[in-house]
Amino acid sequence: MTCSLRELLKEYFAEQRVRKNRLVTKDGRCNIEYGNIMHRSRFAYILDIWTTFVETRWRFVILYFVASFTLSWFIFGLVWYWIAKNNGDLTWQNPPQDHIPCVINVQGLTAAFLYSLETQTTIGYGYRAITPLCPGAVALIVIQCLIGAIINCFWCGVIMTKIALPKKRAKTITFSESAVICPKKGTLCLQIRVANLRKTLMIGSQIYGKLLRTTVAPEGETVIMDQVSIDFMVDAGKDNLFFVCPLTLYHVIDKTSPFFDMAVDTLYQQEFELVVFLDGVAESTSSSCQVRTSYIPQEIMWGYDFLPIISRSKEGKYRVDFSNFAKMVAVPTAHCAYCYHNEPGHHHYSRNGIDNQGFEVIDIGEVPSSTKM
Repeated sequence: MTCSLRELLKEYFAEQRVRKNRLVTKDGRCNIEYGNIMHRSRFAYILDIWTTFVETRWRFVILYFVASFTLSWFIFGLVWYWIAKNNGDLTWQNPPQDHIPCVINVQGLTAAFLYSLETQTTIGYGYRAITPLCPGAVALIVIQCLIGAIINCFWCGVIMTKIALPKKRAKTITFSESAVICPKKGTLCLQIRVANLRKTLMIGSQIYGKLLRTTVAPEGETVIMDQVSIDFMVDAGKDNLFFVCPLTLYHVIDKTSPFFDMAVDTLYQQEFELVVFLDGVAESTSSSCQVRTSYIPQEIMWGYDFLPIISRSKEGKYRVDFSNFAKMVAVPTAHCAYCYHNEPGHHHYSRNGIDNQGFEVIDIGEVPSSTKM
């Protein structure tokens, strides 16, 4: 029991270490932080207040929402209390019987706060009402109504924008947890699988990747985040994908590919991160969105292929079986890209050591010493 717990803790901390070292998490979030930002740059966030609020977390948005309305009601309540005090309307001022107040039944701070709330929210219970005898009160009610309308419009826009953010549409697009390397149509390919969980299409979808790794330049400079472009395609090409069903995307591992120098026994010793991007426009909302995920060497399976996922029913309808979306099967695969392209007989090397199951041993007779012409 102790050994099992120790192994679980070891796996947990290893997973947390890998997650911390990733630049892009599996769900597309960027694992990066900014430090030593100048105060002038921080002031730019205030100038771009709309984007700042849209990108703020929901719990802070709700907090600011409640605080802005409550604070505005309280501030205007204080102003209404000040107007009532200047006019002698408060109870402790003992107004005469024939006294005409600026606001009827505003005789204390609590009543002033309630009248401010009723004015800004246009409730108007009828128990408190303004009189036309105080020009300052008339001007204040106009100002408060205008400011209340601005606050309402601002927060309605922020909430609607956050609800309709394009990245929410990206939640219904999923990538396979692992990538595979296997032969495909006469060449060695790295493959990933992507699926649209909604029936509405992603128009103009494009797929591409970036290989992030640490390199050393010829001048001796260490480049922490060196980016190499990785091209992905489907059978119909790499642009304007017909994203109506799950697609298997593949990258050809040839001499121009950064994976060409890798092999099955050296892949997991590499330090890189393959970030995959899918850009498209949602058909229902016409908003563009980007879906991201990443793969590290431990998530790339050499010598495996994805199981089929699309079939046809007896009624002739196409059926997508998502139970096979991430399932893989071992296939004969060369142990390196160089061997696949340059050494005959290595095209079907298997990870299990079986490269020709139908091989038969035959005897070869004596080789003649001369050749007849």
